[in-house]
Amino acid sequence: MTTLPDRTNTALLVIDVQNGVVGGAHNRDSVIANINVLLDKARAEGVPVVWVQHSDDDLKRGSNEWRYVPELVRRDSEPIVHKNYGDSFEATELEELLAERGVGRLVVTGAQTDACIRSTMHGAFTRGYDVTLVGDAHTTEDLSVYGAPPPEQVIAHTNLYWKWQSAPGRRGGTVGTAEVTFTADDAG
Repeated sequence: MTTLPDRTNTALLVIDVQNGVVGGAHNRDSVIANINVLLDKARAEGVPVVWVQHSDDDLKRGSNEWRYVPELVRRDSEPIVHKNYGDSFEATELEELLAERGVGRLVVTGAQTDACIRSTMHGAFTRGYDVTLVGDAHTTEDLSVYGAPPPEQVIAHTNLYWKWQSAPGRRGGTVGTAEVTFTADDAG
């Protein structure tokens, strides 16, 4: 349904599943296992996989904290987008990579739910993409010391509100790993 003309393909987006980001994240191992299920499925179906990797003062490029978790293995043919902002589209080549592949729909996984996941979903949505969040394939750390709800509530709330996202010519949606399809007809 995307508003992007002639962009009928779907891509799997794997955001910031880096050692320093998910080291203490809620349900870390099951989220990574679900992302691996989605990677296998996307690759088997010839669906583009795009990796996103954040850098900042706490995630210095080249450091162990900056590296992707060892359980997830990127193929050389799968592009990696390096970013410095929450929204994976800001000051990156993500839009160009997706346009080259005819992508108008994103299936989103990764971390952190309350930061880069939300920012990227909203950034994609406002740029015309359909955006499906995989509800059991994203996570966040416990930021309750700063006044945030516990991570399981942050994740549940994000899954709930994204399930009903819609705008003229595009839609959001939330599905579990087992329900993910990479066809344009299933945006949620």
